[in-house]
Amino acid sequence: MKNKIIQKVKEYNTIIIHRHVRPDPDAYGSQGGLGEMLRASFPDKKIYTVGKEEPTLAYLRKLDIISDEEYQGALVIVCDTANQERICDQRYRLGKELIKIDHHPNEDPYGDLLWVDTSASSVSEMIYDLYKSGQDEGLRLNDEAARLLFAGIVGDTGRFLYPSTTRRTMEFAGELLQFNFDRNELFNRMYETDEKVLKLQGYILQTFSLSPSGAASVTLKKELLDEFNVVPSEASLLVSSLGNVKGIKAWVFFIEEADQIRVRLRSKKLVINQIAKKYKGGGHPLAAGASVYSWEEAENVAADLEALCREDG
Repeated sequence: MKNKIIQKVKEYNTIIIHRHVRPDPDAYGSQGGLGEMLRASFPDKKIYTVGKEEPTLAYLRKLDIISDEEYQGALVIVCDTANQERICDQRYRLGKELIKIDHHPNEDPYGDLLWVDTSASSVSEMIYDLYKSGQDEGLRLNDEAARLLFAGIVGDTGRFLYPSTTRRTMEFAGELLQFNFDRNELFNRMYETDEKVLKLQGYILQTFSLSPSGAASVTLKKELLDEFNVVPSEASLLVSSLGNVKGIKAWVFFIEEADQIRVRLRSKKLVINQIAKKYKGGGHPLAAGASVYSWEEAENVAADLEALCREDG
């Protein structure tokens, strides 16, 4: 499949790369890393990375603004997006052909070509794998691509702490560090936290409760976010805050937005993406998400999580 993707890239003069809504470092890293790799490899092609800008990730990349006309006869590649409804910028449908590159469970097998590897820690890891496989085909990696791919791998592995981290992950990360970018600066930008977000984190740690079964939930309503002057995307950065709590098995954050309540599920070992799927969401076995539209629905999600933890004994 990697060779098929490379050959397909060679056929097109215009390539437009998308990723998912509410991007994280792997979404930006894989999208931007692929874009920079293709620009370095094929300087005569038009390569675009598109989507809504995420202010908290502005240090990684500035995205392109293009017209609908650019999609005519173009190859579209979607990175790190399990299902079509989560693709940022729905103009992806306007291209001539579509490629899906992802590491989530393949619940929605869209695209003319699909490369899905659930064993990969991140799609950024997959893009680097694509580069290694395609060097004889002319693929080149520049320093900026390496910086973005490294950021994506670090982000989706929780600085190499998550179970998705493999020997291959570490080998690829080590090879990326041979390129010329400032790792310390990158880490500082990825993990420095505004004072207001830290205060919200303190509130979460002081007020959360852990059930006897090992389940926990955190509710962040709009009024609370306004009190701390924190927007939902900033609050989402705190989802991993409970990961070090002794005795916790799985937890959920409910983050109120203007038109929905974001559900962010995390687990140490229990498979929780089936709960997300029940509410038309999805994700990885230990990290998943969904959206609900009432606090009654949110209570149902919390009850499902509690039941899962209780069944574990």
